[in-house]
Amino acid sequence: MRVVVALGGNALQRRGEAMTADNQRANVKVAAEQLAAVTRLGHNLVMCHGNGPQVGLLGLQNDAYARHVDGKVTPYPLDVLGAQTEGMIGYMVEQELGNVLPFEVPIATILTQTEVDPNDPAFKNPTKFVGPVYGKDEAEKLAVEKGWVVKADGEYFRRVVPSPKPKRIFEMRPIKWLIEKGVVVIAAGGGGIPTMYQGDRLVGVEAVIDKDLASALLAREVDADYFVIATDVKSVFVGWGTPEAKAIRHAHPDEMDKLGFAAGSMGPKVEAACEFARLAGKKAVIGALEDIERIVKGEAGTVISTARPGIEWY
Repeated sequence: MRVVVALGGNALQRRGEAMTADNQRANVKVAAEQLAAVTRLGHNLVMCHGNGPQVGLLGLQNDAYARHVDGKVTPYPLDVLGAQTEGMIGYMVEQELGNVLPFEVPIATILTQTEVDPNDPAFKNPTKFVGPVYGKDEAEKLAVEKGWVVKADGEYFRRVVPSPKPKRIFEMRPIKWLIEKGVVVIAAGGGGIPTMYQGDRLVGVEAVIDKDLASALLAREVDADYFVIATDVKSVFVGWGTPEAKAIRHAHPDEMDKLGFAAGSMGPKVEAACEFARLAGKKAVIGALEDIERIVKGEAGTVISTARPGIEWY
């Protein structure tokens, strides 16, 4: 099978954890052990990853430099920071995957540009979390100082930026060429570098594309047999955090639409899984990173497909 796995940025940089290179590499090492299991099962692996914490950190470093030189340097925009995170995370994932897979297995990271619509309503309603978490008072202070939009992320607060929907991935031809040669491909990191057309010129955009929606688009384009969204929970829950919480084993996309999920957390994952299931007619699964092998075997996670109606609970 051809399996596309979308790995969350928070799986690579844990919530509340110091945002150091050592911590990120330790998390990547854990992820690599799980991802390697997909290839050991004989499947062709394509991996995507989030970059919210990482692009936010680069943004803070960026601002610090601009202040250091008395504001005489224009900070790098989000599209450039996104490109930097694709290289940084791709490098670590390549190296750690290479440390657990046979030397003969080729691995490659593709810097990926993703087209968005300049008229996407997301530009007027930022929802994508980036950067570290803050307490309420600190977040509100930073919002005033930097002109940020901040929103609650669980018990913390984080900066939010526009997250327009992906329309097209420009590097699909080289991605497909590599897949056909048996390469483990890392692509569409952070949803891809956000770009749009101004007339006949392609330019960068101040945004962060949701990696799950971009991964679903990539999965359809490469004709994936299985689309896995790896997160920090074992399945999709209804009533999460309450005594009435229930885990979903299998659901038709129409049933998932009726339930409603938060835009800043599980919502985009469910939307991406439903979109893939409907348009590709194949299975999408949302589950925990540590369960990747069992997910691919069909033994864990929440399966979303059009194969049968209704909803089944664990």
